[in-house]
Amino acid sequence: MNGLLRIALKLLLNDRGKFATLVLGITFSAFLMMQMTSMFSGVLYQSSANIVNIGAKMWVMDPAVETPQNSIPMPDDVLDAVRSIPGVKFAVPLYVGAGLVKLGDGTYQSATIIGLDDATLFGRPKIIAGNILDIYKNNAFVMVKDSNYGKLGSPKIGTSFEINDHRAVIAALAHTSVPGLFGLPTLYTTYTRATQDMPSTRYMTSYILVQPKGAADIMPIEAAVKRLGYLALTDRQFVARNDNFYEYKTGMGTNILMMTFISFMVGLSIAGETFYMFILDNLTHFGALKAIGAKSTELIQMIMFQSLVVGFLGFGFGVLLSSVLIAIAKIRIPNYAAMVTYGTLLLAFGMVGVISIVSSYIGIRKVTRIDPFDVFRG
Repeated sequence: MNGLLRIALKLLLNDRGKFATLVLGITFSAFLMMQMTSMFSGVLYQSSANIVNIGAKMWVMDPAVETPQNSIPMPDDVLDAVRSIPGVKFAVPLYVGAGLVKLGDGTYQSATIIGLDDATLFGRPKIIAGNILDIYKNNAFVMVKDSNYGKLGSPKIGTSFEINDHRAVIAALAHTSVPGLFGLPTLYTTYTRATQDMPSTRYMTSYILVQPKGAADIMPIEAAVKRLGYLALTDRQFVARNDNFYEYKTGMGTNILMMTFISFMVGLSIAGETFYMFILDNLTHFGALKAIGAKSTELIQMIMFQSLVVGFLGFGFGVLLSSVLIAIAKIRIPNYAAMVTYGTLLLAFGMVGVISIVSSYIGIRKVTRIDPFDVFRG
């Protein structure tokens, strides 16, 4: 390490009170920013659970649909029209709706009901107990064993209850990669059974799942569906549409942005003020270094180094604290919607970097104006 940088590190560590205050201030700021952005990332990820779990390449829907939780039923003839579009390998209907489950003890619980195409069962979940073919038995449903599984009394295969006054029997247990956002248990059944047992509107098809023959067929399919008066999106486009809804049309994105900005300002104010006080306390040392020949650029390097050391430690402790609390929360609350992503890490790292740069700039302005004669005269 450069000799001047060693001196800078010793000056920083020598004032343990201000050093601890600087690290704690940035730690607290990084922790809050990580919590806010991780929570928002988790909400967006889990709100797209049906899109990810079903795994269809393209989705056809009513143009007014903005999120997979709020489907608008389409006429049955739309399915035939989509199947006739050149480039479509196959297209199947999908039902997504809500059911009211009456448990054995007389209590009620809302649940998400997903009806799969009878012929192909396209979009079926991974079976972990039982056989997927048992879904064709009378009154059969497949129960997803996730964080909301216990809300239906943790049913075993063969357990029966009522859904919207119709008998339902658990034929198999399944696993999905993404849990739902709103804490509702999920049940899969056939499209025919779902449309027969659920309260019906005039139309029953929530979505049409499309598998194109190739990537080159996606745009022509989208254009053909648009001419029918409906909307065709790839899975990624549907996820982006869902994210846009939660970011800009629910107020959630604005609230998270404000809290993140407040966290940034808290860290900036604490770090900036404390670092300025640290520079004032060590002004004689910087003046002495300047008097014996240290250049202004070298002094700037020292201050930047001190600021980066504090920022790096604060960021690391903040990420560690946030990750530990998220992990504990997920253990205690399995469907807790928060996840640390590369995006949240980069955002927090960038904002901590800005805090470090601004804090060091405050000190640099003071140090570069030092007159060694004034320092020694004092």
